[in-house]
Amino acid sequence: MPNDNTEARVTAHLRTAAAAATPGERLPSVRELMARHRVSPVTVQRAIARLAGEGLVEPRPGRGTFVATRRSAGSATKAPDLSWQAVALGERGAGDTALQQLLAVPRPGAIPLSSGYVEPALEPPAALGAALARAARRPGSWSRGHVEGREELRVWFALQAGGRLQAHDVVVCPGGQPGLSTSFRALAATGDTVLVESPTYLGAIAAARAAGLRVVPVPSDRDGVRPDLLADAFARTGARLFYCQPTFANPHGALLSTERRTAVLDAVAGAGAFLIEDDWARDLAIDGDPPAPLVASDVHGHVVYVRSLTKSAAPGLRIAAVAARGAAGARLRAARVVDDFFVSGPLQEAAVELVSSPAWRRHLGALRAGLRERRDALLAALEWHLPQLGPIASPAGGLHVWVPLPEEVDDVELAARAAEHGVVVFPGRPWFPAEPPGPFLRLTFAAAPPDALDEGARRLAEVLK
Repeated sequence: MPNDNTEARVTAHLRTAAAAATPGERLPSVRELMARHRVSPVTVQRAIARLAGEGLVEPRPGRGTFVATRRSAGSATKAPDLSWQAVALGERGAGDTALQQLLAVPRPGAIPLSSGYVEPALEPPAALGAALARAARRPGSWSRGHVEGREELRVWFALQAGGRLQAHDVVVCPGGQPGLSTSFRALAATGDTVLVESPTYLGAIAAARAAGLRVVPVPSDRDGVRPDLLADAFARTGARLFYCQPTFANPHGALLSTERRTAVLDAVAGAGAFLIEDDWARDLAIDGDPPAPLVASDVHGHVVYVRSLTKSAAPGLRIAAVAARGAAGARLRAARVVDDFFVSGPLQEAAVELVSSPAWRRHLGALRAGLRERRDALLAALEWHLPQLGPIASPAGGLHVWVPLPEEVDDVELAARAAEHGVVVFPGRPWFPAEPPGPFLRLTFAAAPPDALDEGARRLAEVLK
């Protein structure tokens, strides 16, 4: 459907004009349509693109828009035969279907209880816009710059690691997901084993499998990954890589307890392994400030640190960093150069402007308050509409609530039925790299206002009846 009434009006006008004209005849220009309908050039271009997709018009750059040639039934060309691609592509690799579903935009009217980002009301558009405007006017923003990233930005990311890292250890990358992908490929070879918390971020599972790694789960609970089982997994598999989210782990929100932090680092060091610390939710704390990242306690360079600004700022600010010391850092830097050359200069400069401005601290305070309001609203709604699910752990930060379901419920089927009832939820199964211990849902409280969260819980309760 067209985006709004003005686009619909322009589309209808062009459709009528094309139907009345002969093939090859020139249609009204963009300027004429703008004046006639009092719309922007973007609106006109969208209308033209829509009709071009339907095969009714043919845009010719520099010349105008023309009525497309109509084919008669007898002269219609044969449908393209794409079956050759099955032979050329061969066996399908590790799938990322779940990740694609996670990133899908909900249809209009649906209540999103599944998202990896905060709703626009919690974003700082004014601060972002001002930062980007200042950055765009700076001539140096558009130059190539260092492949590792802008110096000021690398300094900032290094400071976030608790003082253990230096700017030269940091490489800027276009989002946390590329940082994870680079880490898996740079630090392990095809066929190697990577240990992960279970459950864990499904994007990390997908990235590891795409790198050709064997993913082995290590169970976690409300205090984070279990160090005893982690040590056993290292000994049994010979793995040299462990992926971990110590702070508000996605999907279950656990914070690695103080008692376990040293034990986890000792297990990694004892195995001569690397720990990829995905510090994705540091800015999303709700109940007080989180502990320092694990990398701050890492003396001998076992921790590879990944940190992103995307979650706390906006999805469009694709700025993150991956950092490591020693030879590991050199491999990460080399891999990043192959992947991207360098990250957009204006975006990097805008990120520096944003995080160094007073508006950033104000935004983080408002974000914390907004997340607390929404978390509490969702928990209250679940208790009211779905009391049969029992008490649900209240995460101290992050974006999600991890909901255990009755044993007889199929979480994947439930998510599909919920979508039919206008509420988008995500099943727990894809967050486990092996068989899950039971059915779960990951519900996001940050992607909708409190009243919508209550309505979403009510709709979910209707599905579970």
